[in-house]
Amino acid sequence: MRLLKPITFALWSLAAGSCLGQSGTDPTDLGPGRRVLFIGNSYLYTQDVAGIVQALADSAGGDRLAVATVAGADLALIDHWNIGTARSVIAQGSWEWVVLQQGPSSVELNRDTLRLATQLFAAEIGNIGATPALFSAWPAENRRQDFPRAIESYTLAAADVSGILLPIASAWLAAWDRDPDIQLYQDGLHPSVEGAYLGALVIYARLLGQSPSGLPATLRLRSGRTISVAPQTAALLQAAAAEVTQAAVSR
Repeated sequence: MRLLKPITFALWSLAAGSCLGQSGTDPTDLGPGRRVLFIGNSYLYTQDVAGIVQALADSAGGDRLAVATVAGADLALIDHWNIGTARSVIAQGSWEWVVLQQGPSSVELNRDTLRLATQLFAAEIGNIGATPALFSAWPAENRRQDFPRAIESYTLAAADVSGILLPIASAWLAAWDRDPDIQLYQDGLHPSVEGAYLGALVIYARLLGQSPSGLPATLRLRSGRTISVAPQTAALLQAAAAEVTQAAVSR
């Protein structure tokens, strides 16, 4: 069994643009919008994926999102379950969706724990009337051959709990089909701004049932950060996101 290394937790109230302290159990002052809780690891917080999703919703002029994140370095969902912080946050908030993310989970053991932890969390999520959404994570750059298995793992986990599949890894493949040279990795594992923007487009489209096409290439996050993607690149990423989210809806 893998030993847990000591970590520091933080719950970010991205709508408020401030860290809420080390306990991660007091998601207050999220601002207006439909409430989304993100649970995961550095895939989420390296580029503030939840904040980008929120900014996309703000820019579109329709439903707004109030988002919060519970994340820690290298954490799998079973780690979050065992530590208990995420469960406490689920119970405290009137969330509409809870996004669940860990690593790519392409190997059998990690797939099994992904599915187990998803089912455990789904019971807690269902108790508050929310819907689980599975963040389909991409493999490391030197393990691109693992994409099909990773996608399959999250597809199975979402189906297990009648949850929403967020086909982010599939969107990365769709983007590379359009431009094999587009840089979606920052460091061989974590997303670049472009990779995070693409993931956020997928989440926005799937949760709100809206097209990602035509959204801004430059976004001001409620945290005060500004992110920008070249307009031509943004159009390509929006097309990739539209392709996979439309496919997900049609299944």
